[in-house]
Amino acid sequence: MVILKTARVIRKMREAGRISSGALREAGKAVEPGVSTLEIDNIVRNYIEKQGATPSFLGYGGFPASACISVNNVVIHGIPSEKQILKAGDIVSIDVGAKYDGYHGDNAFTFPCGDVSKEAKALMDATRNSLMEGISKAVAGNRLGDIGAAVQRYVEARSYSVVRDYVGHGVGAKLHEDPSVPNYGTPGRGVRLLPGMTIAIEPMVNQGTPRVRVLGDEWTTVTADGKLSAHFEHTIAITQDGPVILTLPD
Repeated sequence: MVILKTARVIRKMREAGRISSGALREAGKAVEPGVSTLEIDNIVRNYIEKQGATPSFLGYGGFPASACISVNNVVIHGIPSEKQILKAGDIVSIDVGAKYDGYHGDNAFTFPCGDVSKEAKALMDATRNSLMEGISKAVAGNRLGDIGAAVQRYVEARSYSVVRDYVGHGVGAKLHEDPSVPNYGTPGRGVRLLPGMTIAIEPMVNQGTPRVRVLGDEWTTVTADGKLSAHFEHTIAITQDGPVILTLPD
Protein backbone atom coordinates (compact mmCIF):
# COMPACT_ATOMS: atom_id res chain seq x y z
CA MET A 1 0.00 0.00 0.00
CA VAL A 2 1.36 3.42 -0.98
CA ILE A 3 1.33 5.87 1.95
CA LEU A 4 0.84 9.52 1.01
CA LYS A 5 2.71 11.92 3.27
CA THR A 6 1.43 15.20 4.69
CA ALA A 7 3.42 18.41 4.38
CA ARG A 8 4.41 17.97 8.04
CA VAL A 9 5.78 14.49 7.43
CA ILE A 10 7.66 15.65 4.34
CA ARG A 11 9.33 18.34 6.45
CA LYS A 12 10.46 15.61 8.85
CA MET A 13 11.73 13.55 5.95
CA ARG A 14 13.64 16.52 4.63
CA GLU A 15 15.48 16.68 7.97
CA ALA A 16 16.23 12.95 7.83
CA GLY A 17 17.40 13.46 4.26
CA ARG A 18 19.64 16.35 5.28
CA ILE A 19 21.34 14.12 7.83
CA SER A 20 21.67 11.22 5.40
CA SER A 21 23.09 13.56 2.77
CA GLY A 22 25.55 15.06 5.23
CA ALA A 23 26.77 11.62 6.22
CA LEU A 24 27.24 10.71 2.57
CA ARG A 25 29.18 13.93 1.96
CA GLU A 26 31.52 13.19 4.88
CA ALA A 27 31.99 9.62 3.65
CA GLY A 28 32.94 10.92 0.22
CA LYS A 29 35.59 13.22 1.68
CA ALA A 30 37.26 10.14 3.20
CA VAL A 31 37.53 8.23 -0.10
CA GLU A 32 41.28 8.22 -0.64
CA PRO A 33 43.94 5.60 -1.39
CA GLY A 34 44.99 3.75 1.77
CA VAL A 35 41.69 4.20 3.61
CA SER A 36 39.72 1.12 4.64
CA THR A 37 36.01 0.84 3.95
CA LEU A 38 35.48 0.21 7.68
CA GLU A 39 37.01 3.61 8.46
CA ILE A 40 34.48 5.22 6.14
CA ASP A 41 31.64 3.29 7.77
CA ASN A 42 32.73 4.59 11.17
CA ILE A 43 32.63 8.15 9.83
CA VAL A 44 29.07 7.60 8.61
CA ARG A 45 27.87 6.15 11.90
CA ASN A 46 29.50 8.86 14.00
CA TYR A 47 28.09 11.65 11.86
CA ILE A 48 24.54 10.28 11.93
CA GLU A 49 24.56 9.66 15.67
CA LYS A 50 25.98 13.12 16.42
CA GLN A 51 22.97 14.54 14.57
CA GLY A 52 20.64 12.71 16.97
CA ALA A 53 19.63 10.18 14.32
CA THR A 54 20.22 6.47 13.85
CA PRO A 55 21.78 4.68 10.87
CA SER A 56 18.94 3.14 8.86
CA PHE A 57 21.03 0.23 7.63
CA LEU A 58 22.68 -0.90 10.86
CA GLY A 59 21.05 -4.21 11.77
CA TYR A 60 18.49 -3.92 8.96
CA GLY A 61 17.76 -7.49 7.94
CA GLY A 62 20.94 -8.40 9.78
CA PHE A 63 23.21 -6.01 7.83
CA PRO A 64 26.27 -5.46 10.05
CA ALA A 65 27.21 -1.86 9.18
CA SER A 66 25.91 1.70 8.86
CA ALA A 67 26.72 2.12 5.17
CA CYS A 68 26.86 -0.12 2.14
CA ILE A 69 30.27 0.47 0.53
CA SER A 70 30.62 -1.18 -2.87
CA VAL A 71 33.91 -1.00 -4.76
CA ASN A 72 34.41 -1.41 -8.53
CA ASN A 73 32.44 -4.49 -9.64
CA VAL A 74 30.35 -4.59 -6.44
CA VAL A 75 26.91 -3.29 -7.38
CA ILE A 76 25.33 -2.85 -3.94
CA HIS A 77 25.39 -4.10 -0.34
CA GLY A 78 29.16 -4.18 0.04
CA ILE A 79 30.03 -4.85 3.70
CA PRO A 80 32.67 -2.46 5.09
CA SER A 81 35.86 -4.17 6.24
CA GLU A 82 39.17 -3.17 7.79
CA LYS A 83 40.79 -5.51 5.26
CA GLN A 84 39.43 -3.70 2.21
CA ILE A 85 41.85 -0.86 1.53
CA LEU A 86 40.98 1.59 -1.23
CA LYS A 87 43.51 2.20 -3.98
CA ALA A 88 43.87 4.84 -6.66
CA GLY A 89 41.58 4.17 -9.60
CA ASP A 90 38.81 2.51 -7.58
CA ILE A 91 35.24 3.71 -7.86
CA VAL A 92 33.40 3.56 -4.55
CA SER A 93 29.62 3.47 -4.27
CA ILE A 94 28.40 4.50 -0.82
CA ASP A 95 24.76 4.07 0.18
CA VAL A 96 23.63 5.76 3.41
CA GLY A 97 20.35 6.02 5.28
CA ALA A 98 19.43 7.95 8.42
CA LYS A 99 16.32 7.75 10.58
CA TYR A 100 15.32 10.90 12.42
CA ASP A 101 12.10 11.65 14.32
CA GLY A 102 10.52 8.48 12.96
CA TYR A 103 11.36 8.89 9.26
CA HIS A 104 14.13 7.86 6.89
CA GLY A 105 16.32 9.55 4.32
CA ASP A 106 18.15 7.32 1.81
CA ASN A 107 20.83 8.32 -0.71
CA ALA A 108 23.85 7.01 -2.58
CA PHE A 109 26.76 8.35 -4.63
CA THR A 110 29.69 6.78 -6.47
CA PHE A 111 32.98 8.51 -5.66
CA PRO A 112 36.29 8.28 -7.54
CA CYS A 113 39.30 7.26 -5.47
CA GLY A 114 42.12 9.40 -6.81
CA ASP A 115 42.40 9.49 -10.57
CA VAL A 116 40.11 7.01 -12.30
CA SER A 117 40.01 5.83 -15.89
CA LYS A 118 38.04 7.66 -18.58
CA GLU A 119 35.79 4.61 -18.80
CA ALA A 120 35.05 4.67 -15.08
CA LYS A 121 34.33 8.40 -15.12
CA ALA A 122 32.00 8.02 -18.10
CA LEU A 123 30.07 5.29 -16.27
CA MET A 124 29.71 7.41 -13.15
CA ASP A 125 28.61 10.45 -15.14
CA ALA A 126 26.03 8.43 -17.07
CA THR A 127 24.61 6.91 -13.89
CA ARG A 128 24.35 10.25 -12.11
CA ASN A 129 22.74 11.85 -15.16
CA SER A 130 20.28 8.96 -15.51
CA LEU A 131 19.16 9.62 -11.92
CA MET A 132 18.41 13.23 -12.82
CA GLU A 133 16.52 12.06 -15.92
CA GLY A 134 14.40 9.84 -13.70
CA ILE A 135 13.79 12.62 -11.19
CA SER A 136 12.61 14.92 -13.99
CA LYS A 137 9.76 12.48 -14.65
CA ALA A 138 8.73 12.26 -10.97
CA VAL A 139 5.79 14.55 -11.63
CA ALA A 140 2.27 14.23 -10.26
CA GLY A 141 0.09 12.62 -12.92
CA ASN A 142 2.93 10.66 -14.49
CA ARG A 143 3.40 6.96 -13.82
CA LEU A 144 6.26 4.91 -12.40
CA GLY A 145 7.00 3.62 -15.87
CA ASP A 146 7.85 7.15 -16.97
CA ILE A 147 10.64 7.31 -14.37
CA GLY A 148 12.04 3.89 -15.20
CA ALA A 149 11.84 4.45 -18.95
CA ALA A 150 13.74 7.73 -18.66
CA VAL A 151 16.55 6.07 -16.70
CA GLN A 152 16.70 3.07 -19.01
CA ARG A 153 16.67 5.14 -22.19
CA TYR A 154 19.53 7.34 -21.02
CA VAL A 155 21.65 4.40 -19.83
CA GLU A 156 21.14 2.11 -22.80
CA ALA A 157 21.75 4.93 -25.30
CA ARG A 158 25.30 4.96 -23.91
CA SER A 159 25.70 1.18 -24.21
CA TYR A 160 25.47 0.50 -20.47
CA SER A 161 22.92 -1.74 -18.77
CA VAL A 162 20.43 -1.24 -15.97
CA VAL A 163 20.39 -3.75 -13.11
CA ARG A 164 16.95 -5.35 -12.95
CA ASP A 165 17.28 -7.57 -9.88
CA TYR A 166 17.24 -4.54 -7.56
CA VAL A 167 15.07 -1.44 -7.78
CA GLY A 168 14.17 1.78 -5.98
CA HIS A 169 11.37 1.94 -3.45
CA GLY A 170 9.05 4.04 -1.36
CA VAL A 171 10.54 5.65 1.75
CA GLY A 172 8.90 6.92 4.92
CA ALA A 173 8.45 5.58 8.42
CA LYS A 174 9.91 2.39 6.97
CA LEU A 175 13.12 2.35 4.99
CA HIS A 176 11.45 0.31 2.26
CA GLU A 177 7.78 0.95 1.48
CA ASP A 178 5.55 0.54 -1.54
CA PRO A 179 5.84 1.17 -4.40
CA SER A 180 8.81 -0.52 -6.03
CA VAL A 181 10.55 1.92 -8.40
CA PRO A 182 12.28 0.07 -11.25
CA ASN A 183 15.02 1.72 -13.30
CA TYR A 184 13.42 0.40 -16.48
CA GLY A 185 9.90 0.43 -17.82
CA THR A 186 7.37 1.63 -20.33
CA PRO A 187 6.15 5.24 -20.39
CA GLY A 188 2.55 5.59 -19.26
CA ARG A 189 2.52 2.29 -17.37
CA GLY A 190 2.56 1.48 -13.66
CA VAL A 191 1.37 3.22 -10.51
CA ARG A 192 0.25 6.82 -11.00
CA LEU A 193 2.36 9.39 -9.17
CA LEU A 194 0.40 11.42 -6.62
CA PRO A 195 1.32 14.40 -4.45
CA GLY A 196 2.55 13.12 -1.09
CA MET A 197 4.36 10.08 -2.46
CA THR A 198 7.97 9.79 -1.31
CA ILE A 199 10.25 7.48 -3.26
CA ALA A 200 13.91 6.58 -3.61
CA ILE A 201 15.07 6.58 -7.22
CA GLU A 202 18.38 4.71 -7.45
CA PRO A 203 19.87 3.65 -10.78
CA MET A 204 22.41 0.83 -10.54
CA VAL A 205 24.22 0.81 -13.86
CA ASN A 206 26.69 -1.77 -15.15
CA GLN A 207 29.44 -1.39 -17.71
CA GLY A 208 28.58 -4.78 -19.18
CA THR A 209 25.82 -7.29 -18.57
CA PRO A 210 22.90 -6.34 -16.31
CA ARG A 211 23.20 -9.71 -14.59
CA VAL A 212 24.46 -9.87 -11.01
CA ARG A 213 25.26 -12.51 -8.42
CA VAL A 214 25.30 -12.50 -4.62
CA LEU A 215 28.41 -13.70 -2.81
CA GLY A 216 28.55 -16.17 0.05
CA ASP A 217 28.06 -13.51 2.74
CA GLU A 218 24.49 -13.22 1.33
CA TRP A 219 24.86 -9.44 0.96
CA THR A 220 27.64 -8.44 -1.42
CA THR A 221 26.20 -8.24 -4.94
CA VAL A 222 28.64 -8.15 -7.87
CA THR A 223 28.39 -7.87 -11.64
CA ALA A 224 28.23 -11.30 -13.26
CA ASP A 225 30.99 -10.40 -15.72
CA GLY A 226 33.30 -8.61 -13.28
CA LYS A 227 32.95 -5.23 -14.98
CA LEU A 228 32.37 -1.94 -13.15
CA SER A 229 29.09 -0.77 -11.66
CA ALA A 230 27.92 2.64 -10.38
CA HIS A 231 25.04 3.63 -8.08
CA PHE A 232 23.39 6.99 -7.39
CA GLU A 233 20.25 7.65 -5.32
CA HIS A 234 18.05 10.44 -3.98
CA THR A 235 14.87 10.38 -1.90
CA ILE A 236 12.19 12.41 -3.71
CA ALA A 237 8.83 13.87 -2.72
CA ILE A 238 6.14 14.15 -5.39
CA THR A 239 4.42 17.54 -5.04
CA GLN A 240 1.97 19.66 -7.00
CA ASP A 241 4.92 21.85 -7.93
CA GLY A 242 7.15 19.06 -9.21
CA PRO A 243 9.70 16.70 -7.68
CA VAL A 244 11.51 17.83 -4.52
CA ILE A 245 14.83 16.21 -3.61
CA LEU A 246 14.77 15.51 0.13
CA THR A 247 18.37 14.23 0.40
CA LEU A 248 20.27 17.47 0.01
CA PRO A 249 22.90 18.85 2.39
CA ASP A 250 22.66 22.23 4.10
